[in-house]
Amino acid sequence: MNGGAADNGATASLCPVCLKHLPARRVHRDRGIYLEKQCPDHGAFAALIWQGLPEMAGWRRPKIPTHPATPGHPVEHGCPFDCGLCPEHRQRSCTILLEVTPRCDLGCPICYAASGPDGADPPVERIATWYRLARRFGPGANIQLSGGEPTLRDDLPELVALGRQSGLPFIQINTNGLRLAREPGYAETLKAAGAGSIFLQFDGVDDTVYRTLRGRPLWAEKQAAVAACARAGLGVVLVPTLVPGVNTHAVGTILETALRWHPTVRGVHFQPISYFGRHPGAPTDEQRLTLPQLMRLMEHATACLFRVDHFRPPGCEHSFCSCHAQYLIAADGRPRPLMAAPPVATPPPIRAEEGAARAIAAVARQWAAPPAAAPTACGCTSEGQGRCHGHAGDLDAFLATARERTFSVSAMVFQDVWNLDLERVQQCCIHIMAPDGRLVPFCLYNLTAADGRPLHRP
Repeated sequence: MNGGAADNGATASLCPVCLKHLPARRVHRDRGIYLEKQCPDHGAFAALIWQGLPEMAGWRRPKIPTHPATPGHPVEHGCPFDCGLCPEHRQRSCTILLEVTPRCDLGCPICYAASGPDGADPPVERIATWYRLARRFGPGANIQLSGGEPTLRDDLPELVALGRQSGLPFIQINTNGLRLAREPGYAETLKAAGAGSIFLQFDGVDDTVYRTLRGRPLWAEKQAAVAACARAGLGVVLVPTLVPGVNTHAVGTILETALRWHPTVRGVHFQPISYFGRHPGAPTDEQRLTLPQLMRLMEHATACLFRVDHFRPPGCEHSFCSCHAQYLIAADGRPRPLMAAPPVATPPPIRAEEGAARAIAAVARQWAAPPAAAPTACGCTSEGQGRCHGHAGDLDAFLATARERTFSVSAMVFQDVWNLDLERVQQCCIHIMAPDGRLVPFCLYNLTAADGRPLHRP
């Protein structure tokens, strides 16, 4: 299968039942664009993958591929069975996830990892090996410590410090926030260890949503977690898992809340639900939330404060996987888009390596808390609203103020076995470190068949 652009809609996928490699096509229907495939043993399947404007063809951003400089697995059976990464992968690692525990203090009905209260944590020595492998296979990549719930490990601060000592410049914690909320000083401990950002599970602003998606009321804990990070100077990214009919109505409120909590909250990163892990059943069209639907939902829910034409396709991962927009928060608290109007013509191809380098730098710069305010010549600082305009020549203060006032909105549409497009997989830049040290694209690592059988996850 050619991992490059297929203008005729041809790609490849897997059978949802037997996980057999299948040819697939992106096909226009009345309701949108569908991924269609047919297994000789289990029949035909179709999944909605794009609906409405912006058009899929216009969203595509061509890339010149970057193959792994140090492949971790030879090509033996073909994509998606040779992950390691194999020499045919078309993008380097941008973010590498390390699952430092299988344990979790929640039992979320939609957990992609099917985490629970039990399981053995990988020893520190193995995590040290993972750090070395991350530097070898994905030099310069950002690291996210995940799980399970990583804060269940009492030695998490030591793991963060170990990563920084290993030469990894940006380490983010993927957490539900419960320990941050309840343990005084814990956020400061993570900050002192070298944590760069908190990737906070955040599905809404009322307990009805949390009871449905996470099994218990959590709104008070979410607020307390953000407040703790604010005191510690830790940047926070709010990460809502969006489920149609459950919390899609809350998109506007989530964005408004994030703006109120800025600059501690550096942005919002939406993730429409994917149907794997504890939720592997075949979804209907109404249970899907495609990328263009989400962009239009943000525009409608915020009365055009966040507009569709503010968003751009990614320069790192495949164009159909995500969108992003960057803003500057004005003195009145309203976001102003930083990106120029989209070009009329199709942009020239970007080198995948260049797109990855930009993404790595942008995430580390935007999602971390801004540096401490720099004093200006008059003795004031750039803290708070940064409204001192009396010293235009003070470049350091100006840059610190500008960074503090930036705000990002992004979304990543992960794939499941029903809508899996292997062209997208081959350009994935978000990789999970498997226990044996292989790097596996996020969607493939978590992918499960219709009966819940995993493709790669142990």
